Amino acid sequence: MKDRFGRTIDYMRISITDRCNLRCAYCMPHAIPHLPHSDILRYEEILRVVRSAAGLGITRFKVTGGEPFARKGAADFIAALKAEPGVACVTVTTNGTHLAEALPRLVKAGIDGVNISLDAVDPERYRQITGSDRAEMVLHAIEQCAKSGIHTKVNSVLLEDNEDQIIPLAGLAQRMNVDVRFIELMPIGCGGEYSGPDAGAALNLLKEIYPGLAPVREVRGNGPAVYSADERLLGRIGFITARSCSFCADCNRIRLTSTGLIKPCLCDGGTVDLRALLRGGATDEKITAALISAVWDKPAAHGIVGGNVTERRRMNQIGG
Repeated sequence: MKDRFGRTIDYMRISITDRCNLRCAYCMPHAIPHLPHSDILRYEEILRVVRSAAGLGITRFKVTGGEPFARKGAADFIAALKAEPGVACVTVTTNGTHLAEALPRLVKAGIDGVNISLDAVDPERYRQITGSDRAEMVLHAIEQCAKSGIHTKVNSVLLEDNEDQIIPLAGLAQRMNVDVRFIELMPIGCGGEYSGPDAGAALNLLKEIYPGLAPVREVRGNGPAVYSADERLLGRIGFITARSCSFCADCNRIRLTSTGLIKPCLCDGGTVDLRALLRGGATDEKITAALISAVWDKPAAHGIVGGNVTERRRMNQIGG
């Protein structure tokens, strides 16, 4: 399915919960309340949206949160999603704290990839950023995930508080076959109150340790990351540069929030309310028409560079 700018939209990010067991200050600090369960889409409602989306050519899906495995039955839902006709690819983004227990079910389901959020390798720095002492648990989950044969990625947001972790994080791609991606901090929700280095600054640091690091033309997922390789690395180093180098011209995604809002653009406040349709007796044709409308209205660009971000929700409300 194409939008009005001719972009092919074939990827949907699905948030299944706004809850998370970590308290990263730039994302979900302690003062944030949770939504009541009745506001959250039921799994069968999400699958109904997926069926309409797949019929329109949206065949690749990412399951997110909050922390998706904070919701009961998440692994079974992912298996059901993977089994839906027309679904070509299913991946999940998690903070890794519940991944070890979910991993056997994910392997059995044939999941296509797991992204694990990790902003620091050092346990004390991890605790300062997340409010949790689970760094070793997450590192173990990353290792187990990579050993399972699932395509494993580590996502790290570039912050002032973790610049000294850039090299240790990249070292994970030297120790095991994982891709480590550095993500420029976006001014969404609480993230607008913080700052961090851009991808260029991170690359300069990395080249001091890996001077042979060079771009590679490889497709390693559904998103906008640009990857580099070095002969000393088993995995790749990736950069997601929403702030310093816009990739909007090639954007292929829409988002479904845990409350049933379709978001055509992360940084734009415009949404289409599918929950109201799902719970109001709408036919499948009306759900499909709403998706078509949302895709058609997708903005040309996100507005970060010009300071025109109109989204006021927090990332846990949108989906990571």
